[in-house]
Amino acid sequence: MGRVHQLIDAHGKKAALEHVKGRRAASVIEAAWATMLDERAGAVASFIYSGWCHAGLPHRKKGLADSDAWAIRTDHVTLTVEPGWIEQECGSRRYFGVPYGPTARLILIYLQTRALETGCREVELGRSLRQFLSRLDLEQGGRTNRAVREQIERISNCRLTFRLNKGGVRGVSNQSIVETAVFFGDEEDARQPCMFVDTLKLSHSFFEHLQRHAVRLDEAAIRKIHNNSRALDVYCWLAFRLPYLDKDTAISWAALRPQFGAGISLERNFRLLFADDLRLALSVYPEARAEPTPAGVPLRPSPPPLPARHPRLLAKASP
Repeated sequence: MGRVHQLIDAHGKKAALEHVKGRRAASVIEAAWATMLDERAGAVASFIYSGWCHAGLPHRKKGLADSDAWAIRTDHVTLTVEPGWIEQECGSRRYFGVPYGPTARLILIYLQTRALETGCREVELGRSLRQFLSRLDLEQGGRTNRAVREQIERISNCRLTFRLNKGGVRGVSNQSIVETAVFFGDEEDARQPCMFVDTLKLSHSFFEHLQRHAVRLDEAAIRKIHNNSRALDVYCWLAFRLPYLDKDTAISWAALRPQFGAGISLERNFRLLFADDLRLALSVYPEARAEPTPAGVPLRPSPPPLPARHPRLLAKASP
């Protein structure tokens, strides 16, 4: 078990709170406690493309115009996300904006998981998506539905560029996440710019990358941190990095900041916020061995969140 889980086991939930640092100490204890009691923990697998574990989407819309691209540059990977657009009758362009926040991440996890489960690039939304969001304890209703519709439209229209530069190897991958989408809505109603999407078909390139480089996640862990986009990113990063380590590896704060520090201007603030998000991610990943220190975050070889041969991986050949 992780440190916070050991504290709860040794001292009880209430007393353990005195030993946990950070502004989210209560949330960390609550998530760890829920993980220890959760009978569904480890029962259902979700998947994500490993590229998202190197670089993520914006955490919020603030400061981003719909026409703005998004870029993250780390030591080895650069991710650029360009928003899609349509030309209006007047000749001007209407941009959809780049995906952002926890809702976009949850939708991407759903799309990638369903595609791997079925072995098909075409993913149906509607009831299947609602069931997934319900399992994550997201309330169904107007506000949630509007957020989901907006992020689906942004995901459907954006374009990604991943650039890799590591160990003398360079590579560029330009791709859309979605190849085709079927939209339903009243085109005459200008008050409804976001239309409901019934089906999405992942691009062939993106699906091939996903099949070769899928990272296995625990849906129960995602459920407990679903409203915190940075904690979701940290959890995915740990799930990708830790199982492949063969020795202890120290990650400095300087190396962490380009990947996780977007929107945080001061280094001191970044360290405090990242430490909080790391502890929250660790609270739902008991097998992970990592802990913030003054120098950075030492990572130690750890088991994956789910076994390598989890039964939920049912990928077939791409159609």
